[in-house]
Amino acid sequence: MHIPGRDVSREANPASHDLGELAEGIVPQLQRASGVSWYEDEGNDVDQAVAALCRIRRSGASARSSAGGGDAAVREMLTLVDPATVTWIASRMVSYMDEQGFPDTVPEPGEATPEA
Repeated sequence: MHIPGRDVSREANPASHDLGELAEGIVPQLQRASGVSWYEDEGNDVDQAVAALCRIRRSGASARSSAGGGDAAVREMLTLVDPATVTWIASRMVSYMDEQGFPDTVPEPGEATPEA
């Protein structure tokens, strides 16, 4: 798979260059994270992989001039690893969201949306 930005100089397009650099290391990083428990140590391989995906999203959004471009960059990176690894990383992301209280901000089906 061609990784966008791999051949772009930092001077020509900093965001594309950053995306290329991040993308080069994401596969081994995701593979190291697969199966690793995340509750014992902060900054473990799963935390590092999720943070890298967030940085890829930011660089991808900037390089592609849209939030959707960042989301697409993350999906592209996830297609490079096996489904079990993607499932493991997805379970960690759900844990992060749950631990930050995200479910409490989403109305139950049929409930009125809280006013801001």
